[in-house]
Amino acid sequence: MQKDKIKNLVWFRNDLRTIDNAVLAEASKNSHKLVGVYCFDPRHFKVNKFGFKKTEKFRAKFLIETIHDLKKQLNQLNIDLLVFHDTPEIVIPTLCKTHQITDLYLQKEWTQEEVDTENLVKVELEDINWHHIHNQLLFHPEDINFEISKTPQVFTVFRKKLEKYVDIRHEVTTKKQTNDNRIENNINIPTLSDLGFKDFEQHPHSAFPFKGGEIEALNRLNDYFFNTKKLGFYKKTRNGLVGVDYSSKFSPWLANGSISARTIYRNVKRFEKEHYKNQSTYWLIFELIWRDYFKYVSIKHGNQIFKLGGILQKDYEWSTNQTQINNWINGETQSDFVNANMIELKETGWMSNRGRQNVASYFAKELKLDWRIGASYFESLLLDYDVHSNYGNWMYVAGVGNDPRNRKFNVQLQAERYDANGKFRSLWLQPSLF
Repeated sequence: MQKDKIKNLVWFRNDLRTIDNAVLAEASKNSHKLVGVYCFDPRHFKVNKFGFKKTEKFRAKFLIETIHDLKKQLNQLNIDLLVFHDTPEIVIPTLCKTHQITDLYLQKEWTQEEVDTENLVKVELEDINWHHIHNQLLFHPEDINFEISKTPQVFTVFRKKLEKYVDIRHEVTTKKQTNDNRIENNINIPTLSDLGFKDFEQHPHSAFPFKGGEIEALNRLNDYFFNTKKLGFYKKTRNGLVGVDYSSKFSPWLANGSISARTIYRNVKRFEKEHYKNQSTYWLIFELIWRDYFKYVSIKHGNQIFKLGGILQKDYEWSTNQTQINNWINGETQSDFVNANMIELKETGWMSNRGRQNVASYFAKELKLDWRIGASYFESLLLDYDVHSNYGNWMYVAGVGNDPRNRKFNVQLQAERYDANGKFRSLWLQPSLF
């Protein structure tokens, strides 16, 4: 291969797809050859200051599956994906020098760790054109009708400003590349063992029995929308606790970018056109707007979303009682509803939205524990961890975020309402019966 043939490098992070990938589409526009790179950053699998691995086995396995699929999808576009188990600041400068890269394309990020990593790469690079492209939002920042610094404090105001007045951009496509000058690529994608984990079997009661990757995401969308038409009942079932289909389950694929919010939005609109429009079809879009909201909140407030006082800079008394933290993690609190949800998370890497609200409220409002510890545990375990939604929701529940009413969940009443027959609690608290 002639080294001067490749000019464009696409640095994949949480945009692990080929369909509606604005970064990939932009990099493929000109006649320059392009190659993709993904780094399994060792820092993402180490223990953090709160004592949890930043990425636990569930999301690690999902990520490995995703990268295998991404490599396959890119190959169909004649684009090579180079995969490394090393830090970007070592990998990317070396690639740029070896292949005489002139342009680096990547998804626009703004949270501290991602920016810090970019800066470490920049220190090692000279004469490279950086192209940061927004690639994870439903409403593009250039299209919204207010300044980001004036993002509303209340979600309802945010939603009403946008949903009827700002158009969602259409999906973008990536041009298939010519098949000449492919890279000799014998690099192996890391295994769970390489990342420091033992392989494991999926729990038989998991509400998320899916694999990672763009094709899996599209298959789920097609099944949930068009094969079973479960989308038409989404609003009625979304607070469920047991089973695969009480909610769309798109969030893990959205979190690592295996599918875009726009692709989901356009398919909801297609469903409405081909079948019917109702409260449920609207509600799925409503949830996508919530996702955008937390992203805009994090752009507006920056590192404040990671601080104890949150974006409200509230000065509460927080505890770090290790016994109470461990009891919460292990499902040994005084609430059987909290316990069942926490055991589900520990065993599967998944928890329902209803469960998350309750266990977070119990942690922050009942036990009065430092909410950042709970957020960090979620970050470690959840298959669908997304930095903006995770910290946005935890601040919201802890009373230092965007909840104007500062509510506290009554977990007993919630259990009676959403698990009246005790089916969910029995499933996780008495596994020997099943």
